[in-house]
Amino acid sequence: MHITLREADYLGPTNPVIALYLPHRPEGLDELVAAPDAGRLMENNSNHWRKIVTLLAKIASPQEEWRSFRDDELFERTALCFTPHLKRLPGWHWIGGKENLQRFSIEGLNAQPLRGAPEVALDVEKRILLTPYPDYRQLSNATVAEIRKALDHTGFYTKR
Repeated sequence: MHITLREADYLGPTNPVIALYLPHRPEGLDELVAAPDAGRLMENNSNHWRKIVTLLAKIASPQEEWRSFRDDELFERTALCFTPHLKRLPGWHWIGGKENLQRFSIEGLNAQPLRGAPEVALDVEKRILLTPYPDYRQLSNATVAEIRKALDHTGFYTKR
């Protein structure tokens, strides 16, 4: 009898402040699940994953200085999820990319575009953030600043 292991679909704590949902997994995810580490994830994968992890840190960090947050606390406070449905988590759900969003069935989604970044939308009641795919070309520093401002208005950075 052949037993297949289920691929890991989640990396991070059980109570993240935000979980980023993506359609594909990084290399070495199974090993990282036991001991999540942003540095190892970036070392074992392409620059593409460095960008994703950095953007997650830029948005989730409670301070403007995101580098130490990324390197020291990222997977203590945030998560990566690879399922096409929202997990039952206490924090925000960030779905990155239009194609990725099409994998989800979210009833009653009422995401409103941000005034300063209309390609980004928030459903504050459901705590859902919708953005283009997390890449520097799509999520510039100006767009990240607008996202941080909108999340700050919801109390995201003070409700820790």
